[in-house]
Amino acid sequence: MSTQTAKKILIVEDETDIAQLVKIYLEKEGFRTVHAKTGNEGLRLTKSEHPDMVILDLMLPEMDGLELCKKLRSEQETALLPIIMLTAKAEESDTIVGLELGADDYIAKPFSPKNLVARAKALFRRIGRANDTQQTSYHYGSLLMDLPRHEVMVDGKEVGLTAKEFGLLEHLLRNPGRVLTRDVLLNSVWGYDYYGTTRTVDVHIRRLKQKLPALNEAIVSVKSLGYKLSDPALTK
Repeated sequence: MSTQTAKKILIVEDETDIAQLVKIYLEKEGFRTVHAKTGNEGLRLTKSEHPDMVILDLMLPEMDGLELCKKLRSEQETALLPIIMLTAKAEESDTIVGLELGADDYIAKPFSPKNLVARAKALFRRIGRANDTQQTSYHYGSLLMDLPRHEVMVDGKEVGLTAKEFGLLEHLLRNPGRVLTRDVLLNSVWGYDYYGTTRTVDVHIRRLKQKLPALNEAIVSVKSLGYKLSDPALTK
């Protein structure tokens, strides 16, 4: 990975030892890194350094990780910025809150640095995969998904989706009328063996429906299995 094309990752972590560990492993794999020790500093560096991803601790001074995540998702410039939450709070409720606020992934401490790097790579692959697919767009009613541009338009207006939301929608559009189990969606969209709860899929589907009301009824929950996109009126 050359220095000109290397992805830049912002590490927002107040524990210096952990931040340094993450930095070493990421840079070993060719990534560039920037470090912030507080939530406010993280917000400033996001705007000045324009990172390609943020690895965000939950418990931070000045502004906690959840609030920072919320701010990043609320601003157009950073609405689609990939975010991995790294935190000691491993309760399912904390995970759900983080995902609902827009985090793309959630890793509990203590963690494996190699696993963190693998997840970061998987998230980047998820974003870049659109450029490698043969089909470049999908239509569903008034919705248009443009894969090379990584854009979703409804009635000509762009709708901002996170990497995981975009991936879920793409997978649903590629498999109209087919029931996709939560495990299949986790494996296909997250791109690695996910050891967390399948509740992750439910959270992201709910956010997807909120952002795309036109698909609220089309995305159907199949009890005890998963989801499907009904009425396969798709054109290439």
